[in-house]
Amino acid sequence: MTNVEAALNLVTDGMKLGLGSGSASERFLKGLGDRVKAGLKVRGVPTSNKIADLAKGYGIPLVELADALPIDLAVDGADEVDPDLNMIKGYGRALLREKIVAIAAKQFIILIGPERVAEKRVAVLGQRGKVPIEVVPFAVPLVVRLLTELQYGTEILTENDRPVISDNGNYLLNVEVAEIDDPPGFDLMLKGIPGVVETGLFLDMADAVFIETNGTIEELRRA
Repeated sequence: MTNVEAALNLVTDGMKLGLGSGSASERFLKGLGDRVKAGLKVRGVPTSNKIADLAKGYGIPLVELADALPIDLAVDGADEVDPDLNMIKGYGRALLREKIVAIAAKQFIILIGPERVAEKRVAVLGQRGKVPIEVVPFAVPLVVRLLTELQYGTEILTENDRPVISDNGNYLLNVEVAEIDDPPGFDLMLKGIPGVVETGLFLDMADAVFIETNGTIEELRRA
């Protein structure tokens, strides 16, 4: 069994689903599309324009968030996950909508693997060296200056020498980190900077993580 199959086994007829972004979520989306073609009745809330386009291509009906509350189940991936199921997400550039959908869901499931399990499953958050944040364009110079004063390096995400703009019209930055000893405190500090819309720290949110390695599934549940 794959982690996608394990997640699909939680889906029942009539559910409203949160559709995460990233490679793991895209595999889940494909499997979900196959089940929809076989007769499963669900509606999805996509967390990015790319996922919306993919879902439409797979024949998955979509619905606005306002018409889906509460979402029954959200499925997504993660860039880091610690033993308490705290996570860093957002390398796929959709962290704000991912967090909104996750909070709106009755159950939030994370898929890890089969690729890069060793680098994503960490003892302490921050091992991969960055936390993404979404920032209002007007505030970017201030955010960079204040983080620099606090001894944190920053990187504005670019593509073809132009800033990457999120689906919400904001800039995306990476904050350079080492091990994060106090994730809630670090998250609070980042959100206290005017112009920071949201961070890639997803704390106390995941209900379960399905980790796939060598054809086996390890299921971690939040205590």
